[in-house]
Amino acid sequence: MRRAAALCAALLLASAAAPALAEPPPAPDRPLTDPAQEARARALFGDIRCVVCQHESIADSPAGIAADLRGLVREQIAAGKTDAQIKDDLIRRYGDYVLFQPPVRLGTWLLWFGPFALAAGAGVVLVLRARRRGTAEAAPLTAEEERALAELTADDENA
Repeated sequence: MRRAAALCAALLLASAAAPALAEPPPAPDRPLTDPAQEARARALFGDIRCVVCQHESIADSPAGIAADLRGLVREQIAAGKTDAQIKDDLIRRYGDYVLFQPPVRLGTWLLWFGPFALAAGAGVVLVLRARRRGTAEAAPLTAEEERALAELTADDENA
């Protein structure tokens, strides 16, 4: 009984402390004053993956790091960097995975072409198996099997 009460007290304490341990909400975004630059920034946001959520772009992610990345992209655009320079900087910091469409290079060949190679390999294996199965010939009947077959067919013809 005491263990159950202690467990309940521990769970209550943990649930009460959880909000204090949670990540604080990110500061609200500050859009760029130039509408063309802001449009460029928003277009880039859709191409950049949130490193926490991994399935969302930084435009859609509520994570604090996504807000930091949005601020970083805006700073770099305001500093006059090109989209390619911004993406290269993000790749340098976080790796190729930070982009939804990583660049095609030697290190990412498996990422880009691995699924196609795997599917092609499976197709080749299936075709080779089908050919082997189709070329296998049945062994000739033994004399005893031929006699039994003749008896069966003779019974069918007499009936």
